[in-house]
Amino acid sequence: MQRITTFSNWLTRWFTLIVVIWAVVNYCIPTISVGGKSYTGYLIGVVLFGMGLTLSIDDFARIIKQPLMVIIGTVAHYVIMPLIAVALCWIFHLSGPLAVGVILVGCCPSGTSSNVMSFLSRGDVALDVSIGILSTLLAPIMIPTLMQVLASQYVAIPWQSLFVNALLVVLLPIALGVACHMLFKEKIQTVTPVLPIISQLAILAIIGIVVAVNHDRLFSSATLLAIPVVMLHNLCGYGLGYGFSKIMSKIYPQGFGYAQQKAITFEVGMQDSGLGVTLALTSFAAAPLTAIPSTFFSVWHNISGSVLSTWWRNHDDRKAALHQ
Repeated sequence: MQRITTFSNWLTRWFTLIVVIWAVVNYCIPTISVGGKSYTGYLIGVVLFGMGLTLSIDDFARIIKQPLMVIIGTVAHYVIMPLIAVALCWIFHLSGPLAVGVILVGCCPSGTSSNVMSFLSRGDVALDVSIGILSTLLAPIMIPTLMQVLASQYVAIPWQSLFVNALLVVLLPIALGVACHMLFKEKIQTVTPVLPIISQLAILAIIGIVVAVNHDRLFSSATLLAIPVVMLHNLCGYGLGYGFSKIMSKIYPQGFGYAQQKAITFEVGMQDSGLGVTLALTSFAAAPLTAIPSTFFSVWHNISGSVLSTWWRNHDDRKAALHQ
């Protein structure tokens, strides 16, 4: 078990670099992963099943105990990121599948990576997890609804397909995971150290598949514009998420302290881009370009999140040293 824990820590520490290397490998040798296109739904299901295995009744009770902060954080996520996506599509004159892909990743729930980044920055991890749970549970309703409102100008939105796929890919695995946790309880703890490894390997597999499927178009003139758009999307999410939490701290200072501001910053700015990839490949299968923004987002937000969490922790350490 010690070896598993050591490997998990190593994988988490170097995950961003591994993501980049794996993406490059699949871009150069697409045959490695191209055959896995039809399995992306199962892979993201594995990630969310693992998430469900780690959840207990206490995690859901926490949402009920502090509903105001969790609801406000979730609303901020589902308002800020979709609207930033629409604004960037307008500013950069994006259209068609690429615009739909940018808006799709903007409509996704917050990513599980935000929990790690919040922990590394010494943010309120409990609040981070609670917002992540609620935003994920709402995804089957929020994603198709927001896409219909915001992206129908570019293509016809398959609302029913998005709803059914999100329901199957998101809620079913989480529900099964929670049920297993309740049934087996202590036995689940024996496999808990392995879950982060399985989740990260599944995310790597998804990234490899999308890069392989789109390798001919990934860095074409039509898709290169998605790179700065995705970077701005993520960075603006951090900025507006932090700004929103600062405003809330003036209104409700006892609830939105410094640690909570960090959590909301990551919860707003980091998306479940793996889910975005899966929904793009299932509900927009005729337009694989739709999956490219989510793919770029998967790579970029791990880089930016690692940098921001490290800077935040070092900034706090320097500030504490000055006051000693």
